[in-house]
Amino acid sequence: MGWRRWTAIAGVAAGVGLTVALLGAGLGHDPNALPDTMVGKPAPEFGLGTIDGGQHVQLASLRSQVVILNFWASWCVACRTEEGVLQDTYQRYRDRGVTVLGITFQDSATNAQAYAADRGITWPLLDDPQSGTALAYGVTGLPETYFIAPDGKVAYKQIGPVTQELVAREVKRLQPEAVR
Repeated sequence: MGWRRWTAIAGVAAGVGLTVALLGAGLGHDPNALPDTMVGKPAPEFGLGTIDGGQHVQLASLRSQVVILNFWASWCVACRTEEGVLQDTYQRYRDRGVTVLGITFQDSATNAQAYAADRGITWPLLDDPQSGTALAYGVTGLPETYFIAPDGKVAYKQIGPVTQELVAREVKRLQPEAVR
């Protein structure tokens, strides 16, 4: 009976060891570092109205420009940390072939409008009432920002707030003449 007991103990030990190894491998990875399957592919087309209902924006009409597409919500705490960067980017590059667009995610146009007015946001904010555009882009959390190249392909995806350095790097890479 001794060998059966040792075989059982060895089997349990191997199972526990395998489980620990798999969990350790998964926990050691940064989920933000996972490769994005959209990078290098055409950006999903959309046509959305602004949160105030004043305009309708078609992504296709922005071809030849760099589009910085930011998914956000009025309830998103992390989104607040990047507002200054996006406002500065909008002011700095809007006449240089770079467009900044915000798309609401699981937020009402009314809440988004009140929030934008309170915070002094002036870049175009679009309403995505059924989150169809967010789903097409594969948004999993907020904020998420997509840099779309002038050829209409997704060039870079940022999960979490953008920084001034990141924006400057991507704009310089995608539209060098915009950076002066």
